[in-house]
Amino acid sequence: MAPPATSLVFTVRRCKPELVAPAKPTPHEFKQLSDIDDQEGLRFQIPVIQFYKYDPSMQGRDPARVIREALAKTLVFYYPLAGRLREGPGRKLVIECTGEGIVFIEADADVTLKQFGDALQPPFPCLEELLFDVPGSGEVLNCPLVLVQVTRLKCGGFIFALRLNHTMCDAAGLVQFMAAVGEIACGASSPSILPVWQRRLLDARDPPSVTFAHREYDEVADTKGTLIPLDDMLHKSFFFGPSEVSALRKFVPHHLGKCSTFELLTACLWRCRTIAIKPDPNEEVRIICIVDARSKFNPPLPTGYYGNGFAFPVAVTTTEKLCKNPLSYALELVKKAKNEVNEEYMRSVADMLVTRGRPHFTVVRAYLVSDLTRAGFKDVDFGWGKPVYGGAAKGGVGAIPGVASFLIPFKNNMGEDGIVVPICLPAPAMEIFVKELDGLLKGQPEIGNSKFIVSSL
Repeated sequence: MAPPATSLVFTVRRCKPELVAPAKPTPHEFKQLSDIDDQEGLRFQIPVIQFYKYDPSMQGRDPARVIREALAKTLVFYYPLAGRLREGPGRKLVIECTGEGIVFIEADADVTLKQFGDALQPPFPCLEELLFDVPGSGEVLNCPLVLVQVTRLKCGGFIFALRLNHTMCDAAGLVQFMAAVGEIACGASSPSILPVWQRRLLDARDPPSVTFAHREYDEVADTKGTLIPLDDMLHKSFFFGPSEVSALRKFVPHHLGKCSTFELLTACLWRCRTIAIKPDPNEEVRIICIVDARSKFNPPLPTGYYGNGFAFPVAVTTTEKLCKNPLSYALELVKKAKNEVNEEYMRSVADMLVTRGRPHFTVVRAYLVSDLTRAGFKDVDFGWGKPVYGGAAKGGVGAIPGVASFLIPFKNNMGEDGIVVPICLPAPAMEIFVKELDGLLKGQPEIGNSKFIVSSL
């Protein structure tokens, strides 16, 4: 039986990082990001990791070489990603399309895929070795926008890890780029979906007109020091399969019966997490949902648009109301926040960001949940088939670690399809969170013993 991945230690030998430039000359020009792209809350690097099995039909083909060549060819189409970000007047972000390229690292690890264990899920051992932070490469401005590391494993499988400057793309845009690299690696001469820049579609109006309250951008003073401390952080992943989701659905009243799994899990995680971190009973707490707004426009944003096309709608209540009311209370708030997002909402967000100097969304007593179950990371194929795991490399990423969680599609070692959620909390809070969640899952006698999978670092 494979040892638990959390105790796994291995050595990664990396070649010197290199810049991979577009395979052909590309225009040298300046392109403005949208007024949604360049807000403060997206000015960070987002890590993604994909694990691929050995495929006998690819015998003799080196994944690092195949992917490096495919990246160079794909960057001809996505040439802004090979440029560098500059900041103009009013903190407006502009890409200088320099064609300098993205960072590429070729590596080998003395470990097999099997040694990572049956349940491949964050937190991953030695992540900083598999996605190496090349000194001086991780700033938002004047730095490469993408870093890719391909690590060959002893079994013939490999790990593809990527770090992206979030101002350039959201999850949908990043998957579109990765899928294009995959298609070209498999022999296509161009991507099946051609990239569309058109960032002006999400610019503020002239004159700006803020028509929503946008409490997700409230300025909240951290009077009680409730931002999560960065030391003593524990990372755990929680698996929600069919039995866990149906256990939670027993708490849903009839009038909310049509709620999505995302809404249900978000409400559940928010409530359990708030109980765990114990804010002052009378203080406001927030849940921020990520909502893809591409289809909310009339006409929808064009196919191929790879900028940030989502909103951060928020629900606000007090600690006491959230923790003392049933789960359905949190669920109703989540549904209402999500349903607010339409084209006018997005226009209003862009207008507000410009008039207020592109602020960060609120992080004090806030929790953010993003659904990656349909983002498509698990379908990215470089020729070796689909990944065993694909998606977020860890929970709690962003300017304030611990504030964000991702819902990631996952198949457990019993073959059940479900969702894995990495959570990042201080150790004492994590203990309470686990108890609360377990209590909910065992809330009905007929559920029996929960098969809750927890992996910790």
